[in-house]
Amino acid sequence: QVTGYLDDCTCDVETIDAFNNYKLFPRLNELLESDYFRYYKVNLQKPCPFWDDSSHCGMRDCAVQPCPSDEVPDGIRSGSYKYSEEANNLAEECEEAKRLGAVDDSLSTETRQAVLQWTQHDDSSDSFCEADDIHSPDAEYVDLLLNPERYTGYKGPDAWKIWNSIYEENCFKPQNVKRPLASGRGDDGGQMFYKWLKGVCVEKRAFYRLISGLHASINIHLSARYLLQDSWSEKKWGPNVTEFQQRFDEVLTRGEGPRRLKNLYFLYLIELRALSKVLPFFERPGFQLYTGNKSQDAEMKHLLLEILHLAKSFPLHFDENSFFAGNKKEAAKLKEEFRLHFKNISKIMDCVGCFKCRLWGKLQTQGLGTALKILFSENLIEKIPESGPSYGFQLTRQEIVALFNAFGRVSTSVKELENFRNILQNMR
Repeated sequence: QVTGYLDDCTCDVETIDAFNNYKLFPRLNELLESDYFRYYKVNLQKPCPFWDDSSHCGMRDCAVQPCPSDEVPDGIRSGSYKYSEEANNLAEECEEAKRLGAVDDSLSTETRQAVLQWTQHDDSSDSFCEADDIHSPDAEYVDLLLNPERYTGYKGPDAWKIWNSIYEENCFKPQNVKRPLASGRGDDGGQMFYKWLKGVCVEKRAFYRLISGLHASINIHLSARYLLQDSWSEKKWGPNVTEFQQRFDEVLTRGEGPRRLKNLYFLYLIELRALSKVLPFFERPGFQLYTGNKSQDAEMKHLLLEILHLAKSFPLHFDENSFFAGNKKEAAKLKEEFRLHFKNISKIMDCVGCFKCRLWGKLQTQGLGTALKILFSENLIEKIPESGPSYGFQLTRQEIVALFNAFGRVSTSVKELENFRNILQNMR
């Protein structure tokens, strides 16, 4: 049901589908399976800075530690059967979430050696934009291919609290304007919200749409890689159409689903635009995707440049010149607000209770943050010398890995959308 032109853009859904699914997605997938892009350094031990989050499902220590039944007094046991049954179900659900959400942190011996070389190489390059606490003893490399983003059993109040905090406190939205389908929304079908959204400046509207697009993308991954069968002989992951429809069907979501999907396409355009803009940084002869394997490094750089040239060739790019284009003083203030709001959202990722969801949440917000950094650094990128160090504009290995993997996630969502479309058409 999602077709035609996107708001604030000259692009349409069909152009993106054809470009992504048949040209860009296969090449991007190949790149992300390479050694340089599959290992991401992350600190999953950071405490939540905004609230006391001792109630974690999916963490190494499960949130619900049920009391042994012999410790519960008989009177309570017999008198509150309803609650104990609920508690038992919750404990089982939590155990399940813990099992599905655990991060596999094993690395091969060769990788450990390569990791040491990467660190030396990064330190010797002129990177001054230090990624989030990368030198912390708690930060460790994770193999993204061993930890695919998929359904982990992380849901309910904890997951809702994360998204609610993102939307209510960080999307420039006044408290009295209720989000569509949010609790206490009233029954105006989101009219007040969309009236407000239409009335704000293009930057604030874009901010909301980027977050909504990211949310939609994550929900597509969870629906597309759902645990369909879990037996001792095998685990089967695949598309769960019911889950997908609950989140995106026009009728079930009272018209909200298609809007969410259009925001996904908007996010796609923003990240694609960033890739097309950053080409001069990667084109320099001095830049290499350093892993220590010379022939593979050269091959992957060639593939990377092919992807960036392809991104540049896209015919209907988003025009970011409309961003922060007004009064210089006002624009600078708004840009700083934009940056701080986004920074706050990246901090909220440390409050995500499931380790695997936290890993992908941190990676995707860092990737989108890097894309925004690129779009706002156009003048610096234009001044990059063809050889020698780039002092004005720099990307760390962390930012590069996050940028491409985050775009890989959005690209995968667009591809999965076509898959769900075909499944639903065949069901009719």
